[in-house]
Amino acid sequence: MSNPSSTELTRYLEQQQVPFTLLLQEKPTLTIEETANARGIKAKQMVKSILLRDMGGQYALACVPGDQAVDPKKVRSVLTSRRMTCVSLEDVPQITGYQVGTVAPLLLATEMPIVLDPQLLDNNLVTISSGHPMAGIALTPDSLLRLCQPTLASICRDE
Repeated sequence: MSNPSSTELTRYLEQQQVPFTLLLQEKPTLTIEETANARGIKAKQMVKSILLRDMGGQYALACVPGDQAVDPKKVRSVLTSRRMTCVSLEDVPQITGYQVGTVAPLLLATEMPIVLDPQLLDNNLVTISSGHPMAGIALTPDSLLRLCQPTLASICRDE
């Protein structure tokens, strides 16, 4: 397996001179909660990135806090699309350039709109995947906004 300390994404952040902290974990995890615990952070700091597609084949990346769920209807409304659904897991790597569970809202293989829920901005630091399952990246919300230029909109599913 590749080195979790050096990925295309960490090299990109270094080139952009963006301060970040690499959050390594010792063993693989299966859930957001397990991953947050392994990395010493809260689930709400994690940027959960969900790939959606509308009926016309347009993709969008919806980003919400790790302890929340995306509401595709809200994303559809923001993008004025018709019906949006989650992309099948087997299609995620080809479309994003990332393996399932490591999708970050930066350096996507396919250009697409990114919609980010503003609840993520309530944190001093947010974490995105490094592109490697054994490491995350902590950075400021302002840095993330500057790099990925998302549309900000409330897209979390109502509880």
